[in-house]
Amino acid sequence: MGLQAFASYILIPMDAEGQKNHLKAYGLTYWILTKDQKVKWLLNYRGGSFLLPDSETIQRECQIRGISFEVLSDAKTESILAEISSPSQNMEAVVLEKAPKVAVYTPKGKLPWDDAVTMVLQYAEIPYETIYDEEVLNDGLLLFDWLHLHHEDFTGQYGKFYGAYKAASWYIEEKKEAEALATKLGYSKVSDEKLAVALKIRDYVIGGGFMFAMCSATDSFDIALSAEGIDICEPMFDGDASSPGYQNKIDYNRTFAFTGFTLERNPNIYEFSSIDMTRKRMIHKSTDYFSLMEFSAKWDPIPTMLCQNHTALVKGFMGQTTSFTRDEIKSNVLVMGETKSNGEAKYIHGIKGKGFFTFYGGHDPEDYQHRVGDAKTELDLHPNSPGYRLILNNILFPAARKKKQKT
Repeated sequence: MGLQAFASYILIPMDAEGQKNHLKAYGLTYWILTKDQKVKWLLNYRGGSFLLPDSETIQRECQIRGISFEVLSDAKTESILAEISSPSQNMEAVVLEKAPKVAVYTPKGKLPWDDAVTMVLQYAEIPYETIYDEEVLNDGLLLFDWLHLHHEDFTGQYGKFYGAYKAASWYIEEKKEAEALATKLGYSKVSDEKLAVALKIRDYVIGGGFMFAMCSATDSFDIALSAEGIDICEPMFDGDASSPGYQNKIDYNRTFAFTGFTLERNPNIYEFSSIDMTRKRMIHKSTDYFSLMEFSAKWDPIPTMLCQNHTALVKGFMGQTTSFTRDEIKSNVLVMGETKSNGEAKYIHGIKGKGFFTFYGGHDPEDYQHRVGDAKTELDLHPNSPGYRLILNNILFPAARKKKQKT
C-alpha cells in the first residue's frame, strides 16, 4: 500500500488467481454506477477486470464484501490502458456509465431460489424489481432497462408438467391461479393471455430493451410468438382441441432466435419442441462442459462483454431447456457458447429492432440436474462460478450499451 498516496485507481482483477469473489465484484461495480461514477470494463484483461476511481469508501466496500482489489498508481494505470489499446492486443476498455434498472418476470410468491438470476442478484447485492403479467400488459416494462425471464411457459401448457405432476397439489393450484389471472385480465384462455404478454415483451425489446432468458423461457417464448393465432394446446390444458395440422401453420418469421423446429404434441412428454437438446444429448455429467467463443474486443465489444470470464471452458448444467439444437438457430443469431461435439449451443445472443436478447440454456449453473423440491444452491459455496458470471455479464451490458451504439 506504499503507492496509495500517489494512487488514483483501483483495479478489481477478474482472473482466476487474482479474485476471491467474482460474483460480488459485479455487485460492487453496479453499486459504484449508482453513485454516478463511471467504471472502465477492461475486456479480456485479466478475465475482464474493472477499473474504478480510488477512494477510501470504495476500498472499504471491497473489504466488507470480500472482494480482491489492487491499488494502482497513475503510471501503472496508464501502462495498462496503453497495453489494452494496442492494435496487437485483443482487449478493449469499455466505459460503463449508468446502472441499468432491472426487472425479473416472476409470479407473486415465487421463491428466489427457484431462479438462478434472482439468487445471484441477491448474492451480488444488485437491486431488482419483480413484475408479472398485469404489470407487463399495463406497459410496466417501459420503466426498465433489463428484463429477465426464467422457468416460464408462454405457450399456456403449464410447463408441460402434466405427465408427471397432474395429480400434484402444487400443479393443480398453479393451474387454477393462472386461469384466475387470465380471467381477471380479460382472457378466456391462459394461452391467449401468455401470448399477449409475450407480444408486449417482444415490443419492449424491439423498442430498445434488453431481455435475458434462461431455461424454458427461451424456447417457449419463441414458440408462443410463432404460434400466434393458432391453438397448439391439447384439451387438458385449455379445454378444447388444438388446431388441426398446427405444425404446418407455425410462422418462424415471428421468432427471435429459432427456426425450423418441430413442436412436441404429446402432453405427457416433458418437452416443448425439437429446439431443446435435453432428450437428444448423450453426454455424461463428468464430461459435460461448453466452451465460450472468442471475439474481437475492439470490433465486437458486445459479445466480448457477454463472454468475459476467467475460463473459456464452463461446466454444463441441465434444465427443462438445457441447450439449443444448433441447426435450429437463425443465421443472424450469434452462438457464444457451445458443445461442438454434440451440435448444441448453450449461450446465444441477437438483436431485435433497437434492442438485444440473450438466451442461456439450463436452470442453475451450480446445480447440475435441478429437480422439483431440491434444496437451493448456496452461492457462498460458489463465489467464483464461471456459469453465474455469464448471467452477471448480461446485467452490466446495458450500462455500456448506449455508449457502444454511438461509436
